[in-house]
Amino acid sequence: MRVELVSAVGAEVRLLHRKGTYRRRAGTNAPHSYRYRPTCAGRDPCYDASLVGPSILEPVEAVVLLLNSDYEPLNVCNVRRAFRLLFGEKAEVIEYDHHEIRTARELFRAPSVIRLQYHVRRPRPRVRLTRREVFARDRYTCQYCGRETHDLTLDHVVPRHRGGTHTWDNLVAACKACNHRKGGKLPDEAHMRPLRQPFEPRCDVYTQFSAYLSDPRNEGWRTYLFLGRH
Repeated sequence: MRVELVSAVGAEVRLLHRKGTYRRRAGTNAPHSYRYRPTCAGRDPCYDASLVGPSILEPVEAVVLLLNSDYEPLNVCNVRRAFRLLFGEKAEVIEYDHHEIRTARELFRAPSVIRLQYHVRRPRPRVRLTRREVFARDRYTCQYCGRETHDLTLDHVVPRHRGGTHTWDNLVAACKACNHRKGGKLPDEAHMRPLRQPFEPRCDVYTQFSAYLSDPRNEGWRTYLFLGRH
């Protein structure tokens, strides 16, 4: 969110946010008492809140773990989005980061984990279909000869030109020799059936968020990802 401070004269301070304005409430000297007056029309997704916090004037690249109201990990957002949720009283801080965010008026501790004040229902997350994920599901093992290797290829159990689909239940890891031997034949024609039926893996918490744990600033996430601290 880019917010620009355009005037600060007397008792009136206006902040431009997209096509709306924040105006300081009359008769108050509270540093963050601004009322939002949207001027956008239709379904333009302007931020709708009666109270907002100070504007963040510096770019922030850190990420924040967002939890549901029942502490279920939902997703990862940037610090700007986290502050909007916090100042809109839609979330609370569970854990702080190790750095600070400087604004026009104050210094804030950066959040690392925040929790929504309301419950969000979402569909079950799915693992993205990629070569890497297929190899990981099959434990880097050729599904025809059983040899464990990292020199693998993707094989369509039912070839594409025979009506096969590019889906989880029709893809297996195969070594180059087995893939070449099977060619464009059906499993029964090649007398080569997979060692186990291919399936769509379940998307677990570790699969979704493990990439962020290499950053030491996110060490506090482990408690909420049910991985435990090292």
